[in-house]
Amino acid sequence: MRYIRPLMQVGLGLPPDAVPFGWSWFTHVEVLSRSEPAQIVPVSEITDAERARFVGAADAPKLMGILNTTPDSFSDGGAFDTLEAGIAQGRALVSAGADILDIGGESTRPGASLVPADAEIARTAPVIAGLRAAGISTPISIDTRKAPVAAAALDAGANIVNDVSGFTFDADLAPLCAARGVPVCVMHAQGEPQTMQQNPTYDDVLLDVYDALAARIDMLVSLGIPCDQITVDPGIGFGKTLDHNLAILQRISLFHGLGVPILLGASRKRFIGTLGNAPEAQDRAPGSVAVALAAIAQGVQIIRAHDVAEHAQAIALWRAAVAHP
Repeated sequence: MRYIRPLMQVGLGLPPDAVPFGWSWFTHVEVLSRSEPAQIVPVSEITDAERARFVGAADAPKLMGILNTTPDSFSDGGAFDTLEAGIAQGRALVSAGADILDIGGESTRPGASLVPADAEIARTAPVIAGLRAAGISTPISIDTRKAPVAAAALDAGANIVNDVSGFTFDADLAPLCAARGVPVCVMHAQGEPQTMQQNPTYDDVLLDVYDALAARIDMLVSLGIPCDQITVDPGIGFGKTLDHNLAILQRISLFHGLGVPILLGASRKRFIGTLGNAPEAQDRAPGSVAVALAAIAQGVQIIRAHDVAEHAQAIALWRAAVAHP
């Protein structure tokens, strides 16, 4: 099998043979396989079927603001675990520029324990309902692995389901999303949070994650969820070493070949602290922004972030500086 990675470019001077893709474009692709060395070829040398995969471009990157209503999340656990604090933070994220709110009531940091569904519902559904009652119309994503939690969140006013297990944890969750007709985000993770960082291994992390996500998309489509309602997340830090994370980030444009938008969730993660000399998660905004801009330069459509105001400002200036189409 050939894997086609567009070599994205941005800025002025669009060549006549370029393939436009949102704010970016490409004239060449990198052809990857499991058995042959990588090759860079002009886009004219790929097939029509291969070229047809590159859909889902957007006019501008979107920001997904993270709202953890948990006592133990790695970055901000306990900061927003009351109803009042959760609603206030949700409103603040929207004011700062969040296009989507991602609300979660179960920490999935490495080593985290399973949270019962009723406790997760109690942490999330009232905050969602409170935000809607406060007049917040921004799309809300429920970050959960469990069908009962998703159902309660959708009933409270959520619009999207974001499952870090890739719809492998609860067999009832994907059918629920199909029945409700809601968009979904399917993330790749190797293993459960309790064990996922205990020596994760891959034959080829980039291609293995791509194949796994392609299989999950096929499953979701088979249940009646159309491709234009699916987003993929390669799962930075979920069953991946620092080298695995970097291998994905360096070639993240490969995932455009899945034909759906890409979400990147790298905000404040451990590898940023390691490479950026920032042991405390709260000090990793500059590194998080740097990773986000590198991904946007490869056409990534959605950035999941804690520090929304900082990301919004950086993206606005980046777009102005590269003179996006």
